[in-house]
Amino acid sequence: QVQLVESGGGLVQSGGSLRLSCAASGSNASIYRMGWYRQAPGKARDLVALIGGVGGTTYADSVKGRFTVSRDNAKNTVYTQMNNLKPEDTAVYYCYVQGLSEHYWGQGTQVTVSS
Repeated sequence: QVQLVESGGGLVQSGGSLRLSCAASGSNASIYRMGWYRQAPGKARDLVALIGGVGGTTYADSVKGRFTVSRDNAKNTVYTQMNNLKPEDTAVYYCYVQGLSEHYWGQGTQVTVSS
């Protein structure tokens, strides 16, 4: 039974930065991939960034060069540094954790970028 606690969302101007954090707790099971998806109104939930257990990363083309995902395995926490934010980044961001045989979603945190 894994619980995810997200933080770091908010309102910023275009060109600004935010850092999202997601901490997993409540289970001793191994955690493999961790990262973020996002969903804007009227759109599908899309991959933002993932990081594997040994540090390999995957990014959506739209965020490459602007977002950086990292993790602290001792804290079971994943981070995404988001720089040069654009209005099209506005969405609800959901933390995602993949275990051995289960996956988990956070409750979502709103990111709003004003022009």
